[in-house]
Amino acid sequence: MAAAARPQRPHADASNAQLKQSFAAALEARDGLAGAECIHELCLRGEMTLNIERLLALLWQHAPDSIPEWLPMRAIEWLPLAYEVAGLCRATAKGRSNIYLVLLDYADSDRGPHGLYVGMTNYRAAERFDQHKAGIRASGSVLKRGLEVLTGPVAHLQRISRAEAERIEAELAQALRARGLLVQGGH
Repeated sequence: MAAAARPQRPHADASNAQLKQSFAAALEARDGLAGAECIHELCLRGEMTLNIERLLALLWQHAPDSIPEWLPMRAIEWLPLAYEVAGLCRATAKGRSNIYLVLLDYADSDRGPHGLYVGMTNYRAAERFDQHKAGIRASGSVLKRGLEVLTGPVAHLQRISRAEAERIEAELAQALRARGLLVQGGH
């Protein structure tokens, strides 16, 4: 894996006070994207889960129709780590394959509360998730425990060659496991 630029962070230089002001303005304007960018920045800074959950609830209350699909629907403590590790993966050849991540629910076990599934597909991540949940070429872990697709960390790993996708899928799964995450998939 080679070093890669982090996904765009429009509020990377903002103070927490400025982020709160931007978030309030986004709520007032019913701007889901602007609100999502503020929440995303706080997540990457390690904001407390309880605060992220509160902000997500406010955003869903005020701007549900304009929230981007890359924003997780719940707080995930290790999301900054997933961005960091996925950001190290690079693909150079274009193609039709996509890397995707699915948040898994392990709240009923001592392994949880969350795990991660790493996969590759020629479909959009949301379509592939729907296939898993419908039992179509489904991974048992996604079928039983899949909560949502996490598109943000792997946004740069879309439309890549199949050979690179196969390599990256395995490398990413192994790297996430090595960092202590509960990972399924990554064949």
